[in-house]
Amino acid sequence: MKIAFDVDVIRDLGITRMVHQVAEWGYKYIEQSPHPQINPFYKHPKASREIMREYKNALNATGVEISSFITVYRWSGPDELRRQAAVKNWKRMIEIAVEMGVQVINTELSGNPNEPEICEEMFYRSMDELLPIIEREGIRVEIQAHPWDFCEQSNETADIVKSFRSDNVKYIYSAPHTFYYDKGVGDVKNMLQYAGDDLSHMLIADTMNHTKHCRYIVNPPGVDATIHQHVAVGEGEVNFDALFEALREMDFANRTYKVGGESIISAALFGYPEKMKYQAVETRELIERELLSK
Repeated sequence: MKIAFDVDVIRDLGITRMVHQVAEWGYKYIEQSPHPQINPFYKHPKASREIMREYKNALNATGVEISSFITVYRWSGPDELRRQAAVKNWKRMIEIAVEMGVQVINTELSGNPNEPEICEEMFYRSMDELLPIIEREGIRVEIQAHPWDFCEQSNETADIVKSFRSDNVKYIYSAPHTFYYDKGVGDVKNMLQYAGDDLSHMLIADTMNHTKHCRYIVNPPGVDATIHQHVAVGEGEVNFDALFEALREMDFANRTYKVGGESIISAALFGYPEKMKYQAVETRELIERELLSK
């Protein structure tokens, strides 16, 4: 199992300092979330020769590796021109991953929950074009539901993943999205077990249950807002005892897949950059304690 740190919270440090900071916190792997100089949200990947040379040099200097890239594109529409642009972005991102020796790209369903049928159709249209390339290049694409995607539920998203029957398409569970995944119930163990053998990646962070009264206050009342957090374990309401118990029962730490190798678990803490100097280390130690030493 690769324990990675999602560098979104420190991306402003610059490439070299960002990599060195991850190493100083004791991580061997970086989860490269959208970065304006590499793989920006929704836009065409940048990743100039100079930036990627700097990145490779920093990796070589520290011994850190990239476990995975995160891409977020509008590949599920609902606008067809944006979908076509997203597929083009995807193709370029696959090239960059191959260049960097990274076998895993994780992503979101995207789309719009108010147009789920159209967005699902467009998602499959995009995959019809991309899956042959993904399989040819030996990439493992991991898909999660994100709040405000065309599908927000965990089990339904796992069904979408399983529908491809491909070793190159797997499922990612994001703990801070738990209360969107089953409409506020928060039954993490059930959802992880449902994903089963297709679960290849975990994102670790906590969040409050947005379905509970006054967990968040939004004005005017009833406004159509999608709210969640990525805070340290224990600062929210996700049942991490049940989550880690389920992962141990599934032997998640020892999983290896035909494509992309080991399972991945990433610290995805975004809310408080000023706390990272100790929360990043505490999260890594928690993962090691719960999954590697029991």
